[in-house]
Amino acid sequence: MNPITRHFAVSALALAILAGCSATEQPSAAPAEINQTQSVQPVLAMPVTAGEKLTMKQIMANPDWMGVFARNAYWSDDGSSVYFERMPSAAAVKNYYVQPLNGAARELGLAELNQASQRNGVLDAEAKRKAYVYQGNLFVKQLQTGDITQLTRTNTPVDGVRFLNNGDIAFWQGNAVFRLHSNGLVEQIADVRMSKAPKGVAAPDTYLAKEQARLIQYVAAQHEKAKAREAFKADLEKADATMSAEPWYLGDAELVTELSLSADGRYLLLALQDKSYQGRSEHDIMPNYLGKDGYVDAVPARARVAEDNPPGQRLVLIDLEERQKHEISIEGLTGFDEDVLASVKAENAKARGEEYRSEKAARKLQLMQDWGWSQSAIQWSDDGKLLVMLEAVDNKDRWIASVNLDSGKLSTEHRLHDDAWVNYDYNQFGWLNDGRFYFLSEESGYSQLYIKAPGQAHKALTKGRFVVSDVTLSKDGNFIYYKANKDHPGIYNVYRVSVADGSDEQLTWWEGTLDYSLSPDESKLLLTASSRIQPDELYVQEIGGKLTRLTHYTSDAFKNYAWQAPNVVAVSSNHGAGVVYARVYLPEGYDASKADKYPAVIFNHGAGYLQNAHFGFSGYFREFMFHNLLAQQGYVVMDMDYRGSKGYGRDWRTAIYRQMGHPEVEDLKDGVAWMVNNANVDGKRVGTYGGSYGGFLTFMALFREPELFQAGAALRPVTDWAHYNAPYTSNILNTPDVDAIAFERSSPIYHAEGLNKPLLIMSGVLDDNVFFQDSVRLVQRLIELEKSMFETAIYPVEPHGFREPSSWLDEYRRIYKLFESELK
Repeated sequence: MNPITRHFAVSALALAILAGCSATEQPSAAPAEINQTQSVQPVLAMPVTAGEKLTMKQIMANPDWMGVFARNAYWSDDGSSVYFERMPSAAAVKNYYVQPLNGAARELGLAELNQASQRNGVLDAEAKRKAYVYQGNLFVKQLQTGDITQLTRTNTPVDGVRFLNNGDIAFWQGNAVFRLHSNGLVEQIADVRMSKAPKGVAAPDTYLAKEQARLIQYVAAQHEKAKAREAFKADLEKADATMSAEPWYLGDAELVTELSLSADGRYLLLALQDKSYQGRSEHDIMPNYLGKDGYVDAVPARARVAEDNPPGQRLVLIDLEERQKHEISIEGLTGFDEDVLASVKAENAKARGEEYRSEKAARKLQLMQDWGWSQSAIQWSDDGKLLVMLEAVDNKDRWIASVNLDSGKLSTEHRLHDDAWVNYDYNQFGWLNDGRFYFLSEESGYSQLYIKAPGQAHKALTKGRFVVSDVTLSKDGNFIYYKANKDHPGIYNVYRVSVADGSDEQLTWWEGTLDYSLSPDESKLLLTASSRIQPDELYVQEIGGKLTRLTHYTSDAFKNYAWQAPNVVAVSSNHGAGVVYARVYLPEGYDASKADKYPAVIFNHGAGYLQNAHFGFSGYFREFMFHNLLAQQGYVVMDMDYRGSKGYGRDWRTAIYRQMGHPEVEDLKDGVAWMVNNANVDGKRVGTYGGSYGGFLTFMALFREPELFQAGAALRPVTDWAHYNAPYTSNILNTPDVDAIAFERSSPIYHAEGLNKPLLIMSGVLDDNVFFQDSVRLVQRLIELEKSMFETAIYPVEPHGFREPSSWLDEYRRIYKLFESELK
């Protein structure tokens, strides 16, 4: 772990909020002046006084009382309207809406949904037509007139579509690829079959068969006829242009996980994977004790990292014109055979009394599996060049490689290596209009934007201690739009940078968090934005102009309540982390000199790699309201972005590598110390709670630092990382067979003997993310350790994210009761 000290540029307004000065929750109309700061003396904003106190039943009720908000918004094709969806929490299906920029929203009828502008459609080269898939069928829209033509109506869904360079439309259904010519002809240009090629007419090859053909004239004649029919068919396929292309047989051991067609329709790139790999086995089940028929149902569940063994993928390039197939070798990738885990393996071998000898060997690879993007890891340029983004299954490398279409050979264009793990976010890349390509990389320590010409050195377009994401290329290729947290780690805005000279321009001045979408004519931004006490609403920002709010779905009951906007503070680290950002809620009537110091609670957010100490509305909206309730009851509440959280760069993210729960607990210690020194908190009356990763962290704090907190509540918690999934866990801890040391160091069940304070464990029985078995195993471990200071609560119908208001209410009543009994 490399300790870092981070110094962010902070706008004057953000600095005022950070220092606790009064600040509006509405967006600024103009850019604020940028200053530099290293530390800020915390002057905490006094909380508002609520006329009516919150109740647990109210804040854990069906969340529709807060408002049913617009989600997944996107532009209409002409940019005059916005489409979005709304879904009440108890509803079975979503409702869809269209809202003109200068009018009121209207719900779409079922018969209109196929005509709505589709956000995932593709445009032709002249941007006159848009092809899209709706309910598995293919449609084409004339953008100038709005006319829509349905091209397929089948029970075999269309999986993808693209325009070819000459204006034809290509689409694929399963492993079959079709071309719709301008004259209306539908041609199947590829028929990929994952089976062995059928055997042709073979000559007799056994003694009996040879004797049969030699002695029985009828048998010999039938064989000759079969050979003649086979030869006729082969000659016909070569001579008759009306025949469809013959199938490609790729064997019966694999399946196609992704296919991609070149812009000219000539080349097809396939990613193949061992078909026996299912990501689970027969014993990977989860019992449902309340099955609809009255029995215990065995529900299939995912594999555990201790047993999962992802096979990787291999790539095959098919030249449909020359009818050639190239097996793509990974030998063109720099470091493809490095033993990147040599030091880890040696450390574990030494612990077993063995010696490890490092040897080079080809590593398992796959197309990049980014968890946030909507693009493909296969990118074709309009002039026929091909880039692929690959990752090692061991999580240590990401490559961008060009593919030679004549030979199928790879050439490394960019290698991103990380001794910890390559981020599963911030991997966008694509072609520029001039033959270069752009990509995001954390190589500087922060996700930044780069451009590169194939075969040449890459160049940074953005630089700084901030995180770049959500990249959009302008139509003319002159600008790249992006989102970043330049002014403060918890404040996000939209920018654009010139590809030609790197000049950068800020386009929004929002004081919270946001997502954006560029309008079709590139004159406006559609924003989904929030502030600390205002949930997401939709806004339109004219580039260089005014900001207009589109939606008002926040209920009067919610927006008129006197919510406390949490202070966002910088907690100085005593453990080499620089500063740790946190939200702080203060008791009503807070008195910094009060003799009877305040009790306090620290909330641990879930996911590990997630940001919550920002200036937007928290995704943990129930916890936000619960923290307001606790503050009304006399508690100071802190919500920390401990190390491992998102939004702070690579070193912050990877600080937990091979030691989950260790740096984070150090940060919690600094959080308690900060509250004691700055918020008049009694350090002997502090509790903690959290769910999922936050529940895991609650365990690690109570088990490894038993005097830090006086009580803790762990919700849907991980207790043994060997039982969690491979895609997440193997990034941080490698795998148990390779790095048992990391798993034992990081799993609470190995530290349970340290418990000596009251602990509440709560789990959903139908949790298919963190299995209920995790809690069962830890409970038995605590029983065998003769620990008496823990209690459990189970929720028979709940998955990982609880759904029933009654379950939420029961859960938080128990948490509140624990804190009231142990901290007051």
